[in-house]
Amino acid sequence: MAGRMQSGCRRSIVLGSFFLASLPWLALPAASQETASSTPEVKVTTPSKDPAAAGFPVTDSLTLAKCGTCHAADAKGNMSRISYIRTTPEGWEEAIKRMVRLNGLQLSPEEARSILRYLSDYHGLAPEEASKVAYFTEHRLVDEKIDNPDVAHGCGSCHALAKPLSWHRTPEDWKYLKNMHLAFFPAVQFTAFDRSPRRGSEEGADAAKKPAPADVALEYIVKSSPLHSPEWSAWQGSVQTPSIAGRWLISGNEPGKGRFFGEMEITPAGNSFTTKTKVTCDDGGTMAGSGAALIYTGYAWRGKSTIESGETGPDAPKAVRQVMMLSKDQSEFNGRWFWGEYQEFEMNVTMRRATGGPVVTGVDSTALKAGSTDTTMHIYGDNLPANLTANDVDLGPGVKVTKITGQGPGTVTLSASVDAKATPGMRTVSVKGAAVPNAYAVYDQMDFVKVTPVTSLSHLGSTSHPKGYAQFETIAFSNGPDGKPNTADDIELGPVPATYKLEEFVASYGDDDTHFVGSVDAKTGLFTPGSDGPDPKRVSMRNNYGDVWVTATYLPPGSSTPLVGRSYLVVAVPTYQNWDQPEVGQ
Repeated sequence: MAGRMQSGCRRSIVLGSFFLASLPWLALPAASQETASSTPEVKVTTPSKDPAAAGFPVTDSLTLAKCGTCHAADAKGNMSRISYIRTTPEGWEEAIKRMVRLNGLQLSPEEARSILRYLSDYHGLAPEEASKVAYFTEHRLVDEKIDNPDVAHGCGSCHALAKPLSWHRTPEDWKYLKNMHLAFFPAVQFTAFDRSPRRGSEEGADAAKKPAPADVALEYIVKSSPLHSPEWSAWQGSVQTPSIAGRWLISGNEPGKGRFFGEMEITPAGNSFTTKTKVTCDDGGTMAGSGAALIYTGYAWRGKSTIESGETGPDAPKAVRQVMMLSKDQSEFNGRWFWGEYQEFEMNVTMRRATGGPVVTGVDSTALKAGSTDTTMHIYGDNLPANLTANDVDLGPGVKVTKITGQGPGTVTLSASVDAKATPGMRTVSVKGAAVPNAYAVYDQMDFVKVTPVTSLSHLGSTSHPKGYAQFETIAFSNGPDGKPNTADDIELGPVPATYKLEEFVASYGDDDTHFVGSVDAKTGLFTPGSDGPDPKRVSMRNNYGDVWVTATYLPPGSSTPLVGRSYLVVAVPTYQNWDQPEVGQ
């Protein structure tokens, strides 16, 4: 029916999870990956009044025994370095791996897991601290907003700023980290630490008086990530053992595929949890399976899922990792499930606790156009009342339920009509009092589109180095009340079925990257990179790397003017060294 925008999830897969029998010492984490439509902004936190030099005593006997050989404990139980650092599970795993590689630490997999668990629980981050850098642990590709160019240059030249911001240290320990960089990577002094991006345009004498980028960055990080903070003090006093057994209602979206809804049954299993999952895609396809996960620091969910499916293709997962955060009231999880050699495929997930009462989790339609009639909509939820009438369902102002065409405890199917003069904006959907806000949008016209991610990264591949793909999606927008695009009142209308192609990003004379970097599927927006290695067909037998525009074109129904958007794509050589830490989910 006219006026309905709906995405389609076309896969049917089986989710499962497992623990590996051993803990391989593989790699360390990479700079941040993935895009959100809005980039989280890094903000400075004012340290608490606690003495900056006071450490957190280590009370775990295994940690004291295994780490105490090098990190001596004082009379209060403060171990050198360890007591003066807090970080994420991924950060502590990185540190343990480094001790094994460089300093000869010997641990069994069980001992490593136990120490990792203790350090994450008692020397971790508060939820507010972790949320600022969640995109880093979730492996999202994000263009970080760093207002100070010296901070961006001093840290961001080599890795995401979220990497140091995911650690909290004393001022003295931050100085140790700077010294470690100079010892391990001496070239950094000339490429980033001392050389400022602004000095080329400044007078030499004045430039020499300004602090080096490393010093500016260090001052920023010391203030941003102190060892002691009000957030951590409050969390230490209030953290509870997660009580998450039972049914959880799943909703979310998979870029390029669409929205999905379902449920997960969580069962405690010692120090971990087992899960049974069933998810329904908005085209009727289902996912079902079982899994397992851990929770660190009282809120940080880390899981790994195996996939049993007959589906093929680069975007068909064989294993899915889960990184989510549990809300303080233990009623909701939010996070990312991802897979792929470079964690480039994803499902953005929200899980809400099933309370036994009626719950609405969402709808399949992302937007309805003013004046549209008899549009089919599916409402998803749990324990929805029986024998519903059109008056029992409220789709928001200007939208009328004309009839209920189907219903069950988890789904309601209806027809809806929108008043031609309905005010554009987001709508709340409620079923006899059970409601979900911002469920879909009403719009009068489609004004522009954005291709997401706005900036993306793909990797060439070969038989020895798997390819890194890129999934693009085109999101439609209405200008909103101000009539201007790319402003705060824009109304997001959801994904649309655009047509994709590559266009040259002209960076040099005779640029020919579109012929070599790879190809994008015109219908799905999936970019497949080219092969790695010297290409005889290319000038100077160069590799197939390059940068291009991914352009999407969409013609709105009833319009004669197509909407065009584009994304900037860098196609790089493979990551020859794998920097990752998947063991936190095992």
